[in-house]
Amino acid sequence: MEFIHTIENAIRVVMEPISGFIWGYILLYLLLGAGVLFTIMTKFMQFRLMGHMARVTFGGRGAGEGISAFQAFATSLASRVGTGNLAGVAIALWVGGPGAIFWMWMTALVGLATAFVESTLAQVYKVKHEDGVFRGGPAYYIERGLGQRWMSVLFAVFLLLAYGLAFNGAQSNTIAQAMNGAFSVPNWLTGVVLVALTALIIYGGIRSVARTAEKIVPVMAVAYLLVALYILVVNIGEVPAMLALIVKSAFGLGPAVGGAAGYAIKAAMENGVKRGLFSNEAGMGSAPNAAATASVKHPAAQGLVQSFGVVCDTLIICSCTAVVILLSGVYDTLMSTSPGQHIEGIKLTQDAMSDHLGTFGTWFIAVAILLFAFTSIIGNYAYGEINMGYLFGKRSRLAIQVLRLAVLAMVMIGSVAKLTFVWDFADFAMGLMATTNLIAILLLSPVALRALKDYEKQRRNGVREPVFDPSVLKRPETLEPGVWDTQAEHH
Repeated sequence: MEFIHTIENAIRVVMEPISGFIWGYILLYLLLGAGVLFTIMTKFMQFRLMGHMARVTFGGRGAGEGISAFQAFATSLASRVGTGNLAGVAIALWVGGPGAIFWMWMTALVGLATAFVESTLAQVYKVKHEDGVFRGGPAYYIERGLGQRWMSVLFAVFLLLAYGLAFNGAQSNTIAQAMNGAFSVPNWLTGVVLVALTALIIYGGIRSVARTAEKIVPVMAVAYLLVALYILVVNIGEVPAMLALIVKSAFGLGPAVGGAAGYAIKAAMENGVKRGLFSNEAGMGSAPNAAATASVKHPAAQGLVQSFGVVCDTLIICSCTAVVILLSGVYDTLMSTSPGQHIEGIKLTQDAMSDHLGTFGTWFIAVAILLFAFTSIIGNYAYGEINMGYLFGKRSRLAIQVLRLAVLAMVMIGSVAKLTFVWDFADFAMGLMATTNLIAILLLSPVALRALKDYEKQRRNGVREPVFDPSVLKRPETLEPGVWDTQAEHH
């Protein structure tokens, strides 16, 4: 055990400065800057096409033998919506104040354009797998669009480390803690049940994950939204003051700011931006892996669907958590009695929900964590399988079996162990993965813009469901033969 701790400490010495530099000085500004740039380049598509996004998302149910647009949306949302939506928002509020919520919203709004670009690229450069389901994502569009195999391999490895393994252990750890706290269920027992349920789904492959996500994700999201709306209605008289507090605090005008206005604005902005980015994952390169699996007639259609995923994740679900906390008395009490102290984010959310709903609130949050985190595990596995398939190609069957065993092992280990190092390592790998992806989508953005232009032109001409013609691209030869050209011929 001492040897393991020595190895961990040695890795930390190298990893932490690099990770801190990436997240503090590169990624935060690169992600936000890319979002603003894509917003301008797409002529503010997230505002122009918001209603159409919703229609495309909830109208894309059928897919024949493949995966539908909605199933791909549910798979990506399963991975996006995790414990961070409950715990992460609480931490942002605690460290950055109510103003952090305003900046979280702003980040999500520009992130919609980034999500569109990366997911449209995933569709453009997708390939057909032997199981009849499409595969794609950053690893695929980096190689096909940029011709940089080494860069694709790096991305796939980073994603496997973060989403394929580390985050799954962290999610099961949160579930085990919640079940133990609410129902006194032993951590090891939660681990055994989670392993059994996860195995049941992931051994069915990508299609099984998509079907499960399609059933669980809408139920958990709607239930959480309804509870938050109930709390909002019951406390409707306090809502205007809450909204005013969020906006004022974002610009250092809150009552508790005093002479530290500059610091308050910086803290609110940094924590809100980080929370928004961590939550919706726009630009991270994770959601495009799910986006590519959808059977759709036009790449831009799935790009719009994945943009709407940012709306659901950050503008709706994260906002629900903020409402629950800010309308309770728990936040104000803690701020007045324990300012500056370290808190567990999930504890603040649980206490706030209990303040509104009593014992039911504690139980509800425990069940919400179970569903949110469990669907994250299976969504993360799907991303891992796609990238394992990319790395090993036709010889990937054995590699995928190894991945499944490793995921199940991480779920069990995570349930019974403290995983501070695993979280830190996952953040490190995710930072490298996001940096790689952002460079790629900035270089390939003209391809996504041409796809959007073609999609909107067809809609203006009265075409209800636009069909993609690869000839609108400058280099259609970089696309997988047979994926898009047959549709264009029929069209």
